[in-house]
Amino acid sequence: MSNSTNVTWHKASLTKELRRKQNGHESTVLWFTGLSGSGKSTIANAVAKELYNRNIRSYVLDGDNIRHGLNKDLGFSEEDRTENIRRIGEVSKLFVDSGQFVLTAFISPFRADRQIVRDLLEEGEFIEVYIKCPIEECEVRDPKGLYDKARKGIIKDFTGIDSPYEEPEQPEIVLESNQYSVEECVEQVINYLTTKRAI
Repeated sequence: MSNSTNVTWHKASLTKELRRKQNGHESTVLWFTGLSGSGKSTIANAVAKELYNRNIRSYVLDGDNIRHGLNKDLGFSEEDRTENIRRIGEVSKLFVDSGQFVLTAFISPFRADRQIVRDLLEEGEFIEVYIKCPIEECEVRDPKGLYDKARKGIIKDFTGIDSPYEEPEQPEIVLESNQYSVEECVEQVINYLTTKRAI
């Protein structure tokens, strides 16, 4: 892809701080990462619902609303996965600037890619949430039948089978989704945000 030329930044009339003040809460990225079938989207949506119940503005980004729209031109090669995460990071930054919480539910298998997104944001605006679940459990769940297809060679470059997943080294939150219910995982996230005075 080519770089844009003749582009000049236009200063916005409203700042992130003003939007946060209007909303009555901070804004940040909750970056849910983990293997396919670990529960990322389920937990992210449950957290979003709890935030809604508390009058906190949020939005969930996942494969359904990103891969079918903004990133429908990307495949699943290592290069495309990196570009996928880069774009999601830039969109997430816009949500944070708008004064909202954005919850992203993507495998995002590479540490370097997740670090690129963290570096886009200010200190404390990126909260890495590792949905830790053994691959054996993910395969048992296999809600979309993807592991079965990957094992049969129908799907190539599938994370955890023939493409690596690099576990977060120092995530802000670890949710063991094979040991805790969705409700308990939500409670852990809300407790973290409360402790950090983000909500």
